[in-house]
Amino acid sequence: MTITLRIPDIDADDLPLEEQAYRRLRQALMEGIFSPGDKLSIRRIAEALGTSPMPARTALRRLATEQALDALPSGTVLVPRLTRAAFREVSAIRAELEPLAIRLAATRVDARKLDALTAVVAEHDAARAAGRPEVYLQKDREFLFGLYREADAPMLLSMIEALWLRRGPLFWDARWILMGRPPQAAHRHELMLAALRRGAGEEAAQELKTEIERMTAFLIDAVQFEGEASAAPRPIRRRQSAAR
Repeated sequence: MTITLRIPDIDADDLPLEEQAYRRLRQALMEGIFSPGDKLSIRRIAEALGTSPMPARTALRRLATEQALDALPSGTVLVPRLTRAAFREVSAIRAELEPLAIRLAATRVDARKLDALTAVVAEHDAARAAGRPEVYLQKDREFLFGLYREADAPMLLSMIEALWLRRGPLFWDARWILMGRPPQAAHRHELMLAALRRGAGEEAAQELKTEIERMTAFLIDAVQFEGEASAAPRPIRRRQSAAR
């Protein structure tokens, strides 16, 4: 797999180089840039980050300690493959923590922010219609974390990010499967925004909980997990009907 230039930049120029490498690699994992089972060598990561091997090695070790990556006795570092049970567990925790962030954000988010997020939803739907899964997933993250940050709860945000580190690779591998869902089943973002505009934070939180639970059920039925007939989800390559 070619990873050069795919690791995202972040606004962290004032941080030490090792911290920048860690945060960029962490962001890449959360965004699903890597697939389950990918081997992340120090050399390749250093090339992708544009650094010497030392910051890459430190970043990989930190992420392995956080269980965002799997370190084998041989020293090889792998992007984890989720078992069916592990995916259910991650999703169940998400269905509790992420709606909490919405409840907290509901008392703080203003009309200007909601207008900006409405534009993100439009970009999300346009990416789906155009058959651009990388943008489709990016806009989904941008929308949700745009709300989570409004909660002004750093510890909660950190816990949610840790869960996305585990889910990101699977969602990337299943991107074409996700793109093939009927539009009315794809997300509930517009319903969340409408509830937040009315000041109905609990309703918005429940919409998100429903979204997470339905997406979990869909993927449980649609992909194969670690230890099953095929260890990783098999992406469905684009067909004309998938973008409609």
